[in-house]
Amino acid sequence: MIKINEKKKCCGCNACGDICVHKAISFTVDKEGFWYPIIDVTKCNDCGLCEKICPIINAGRLKKNDLEQAVCYAAEHRNISVVFDSTSGGLFSALADIMYREKGYVGGAVFEEDFSVSHYVSGDKSDLPKLRSSKYAQSDLSGFFGQVKCLLNEGEKVLVCGCPCQMVALRAFLQGDYDNLVIIDFICRGINSPKVWRKYLDSFEERYGFPVIYAKAKSKEYGWRALTQKVVLANGGTYYETRTESNFTKGYLHTNAYCRPSCYDCQFKGFPRMADITLGDYWGIEKINKTMDKNLGVSAVIINSRKGLSYFEKIRQRINCIQTPLASVILGNPALVRSLGSPLVDRKLFFEDLDKMTFSDVASRYINETRKQIIKRWIKTTALAVVQIIRGTRLRVKPMYQLLRYNSIRNIIRRQFLLPAPYCLIEIDKSAHVKIGGVFRLGSKKFRRSRLETRLSVGHGATLEVGGDFSILYGADIEVFRGATLKIGGREKERSSGTNINCTIICGERIEIGKDVQIGRNVTIRDNNGEHYLNMSGYRNSSPIIIEDKVWLCEGCTIMSGVRIGKGAVIGANAFVTHDVPAYTLVMGNPMRVRAENVLWKY
Repeated sequence: MIKINEKKKCCGCNACGDICVHKAISFTVDKEGFWYPIIDVTKCNDCGLCEKICPIINAGRLKKNDLEQAVCYAAEHRNISVVFDSTSGGLFSALADIMYREKGYVGGAVFEEDFSVSHYVSGDKSDLPKLRSSKYAQSDLSGFFGQVKCLLNEGEKVLVCGCPCQMVALRAFLQGDYDNLVIIDFICRGINSPKVWRKYLDSFEERYGFPVIYAKAKSKEYGWRALTQKVVLANGGTYYETRTESNFTKGYLHTNAYCRPSCYDCQFKGFPRMADITLGDYWGIEKINKTMDKNLGVSAVIINSRKGLSYFEKIRQRINCIQTPLASVILGNPALVRSLGSPLVDRKLFFEDLDKMTFSDVASRYINETRKQIIKRWIKTTALAVVQIIRGTRLRVKPMYQLLRYNSIRNIIRRQFLLPAPYCLIEIDKSAHVKIGGVFRLGSKKFRRSRLETRLSVGHGATLEVGGDFSILYGADIEVFRGATLKIGGREKERSSGTNINCTIICGERIEIGKDVQIGRNVTIRDNNGEHYLNMSGYRNSSPIIIEDKVWLCEGCTIMSGVRIGKGAVIGANAFVTHDVPAYTLVMGNPMRVRAENVLWKY
């Protein structure tokens, strides 16, 4: 009869519940959101099966494999859409594709309707999108091991992926090897509390008034390294929180506060590994092979068994890969060999407050920056401002004069200022309203000796607002006419935002450019016809332009008056845009036409 005297001695794999034919084992959830077995002594006949298959009790016996030395690869799926939709380089999808092609089954973690996580086995390839990608909360495997065993005994081929402890538990549950089974685990830092995950999702409804209907960890739209959590709300609102913004991610990575107790003394680190194949992120790939590093994700693949090596050969035509040393994988993934460090906050108080407070309030108390961290960030920010000024102005007289003329010392220290480069012509009327919320770099150059002029004119009573960091490269002509308003969202996420060379923005009424917008070479945005009139009914000389967040305006495109471009849209090279563009679409041509929908892109 299994007894859990210390919570760190239970990984919550549910194997004991599945193995018990007398249904004497049930599970109860503690205040941290993790489940633990409870024995009904009236049903238990003390057969000992639960102890025999417990992965923690039998860790030493189970950790073995038939390759003397693991074989390692850096790899990526050749289908970029699969990479976009994957946590790393899309290798799980490549492995699963082979199993589906062989009429087999694939098992892994999926989100339920309430965004709890459970393990699911499927023989339908259309289920692959929900099986791929990491979920970052512990999954419930109730009944899963029994399903897998039943399929294997019927002669079906099965590929299964899960945490190392879960996959060791599966091996123990089966009590023997199966030729028709391929086991994949992943490099696991530690598994998070389902309760904390749910509270984090609830915080979106608390902040924005609508529940979450879609969630994806490590969305690639802001790059692989940004570790972006993407959520979509019931009203259609889409929100992105990078590793520096998501309180859930920050709490996981920086406080170690809410992983399962067994993760702090994990019995499944190091080698040999029980799984046939281990997958993970290839952090540090840029030092191994720069051509593979597109900031879209590269998978670390560790082959642990002969079966794994044979199966990996089947996916070669679907992937790009290079063989690498095991040491380089460990260097970027210390979680391969080392358990999670102790919590850096009072874990007991954290979970007590989680029951009484919103996740945002708990985060402000336990996760957000300390005073010491705020001071360090201020020092770093100030130093960065000095470096930017030196590089931007090159300490020449004219740009330094313009810097001091159009900015206060206070705003420069806060990194909220207009930073002119040499060869900038700036005319800002004394009555104009200028508000800069980041570093607004004007006339930035790739060719340092270029004398290509950049012009900024803000007329009488006009308004110029820049909400975050934004760069205007050289050769630009930015004109805000009398009484007009130009608003630029600037950079919000961990990436650059701005224009390439020779951008023209002519604002006669109102132009709004959202956050994280990328503007290519020779792009023109104008909301007016320059006081030229036609004798046409309904003709207007000017009409506002709205460009929503994360739009990509490609080279040579023209955006005309009265247009709204939806979030995430891509305007193709030389496109002429005269009417609204739906969100997440690709438009091209003159006249403009929609060429693709549901488009995602990364800069």
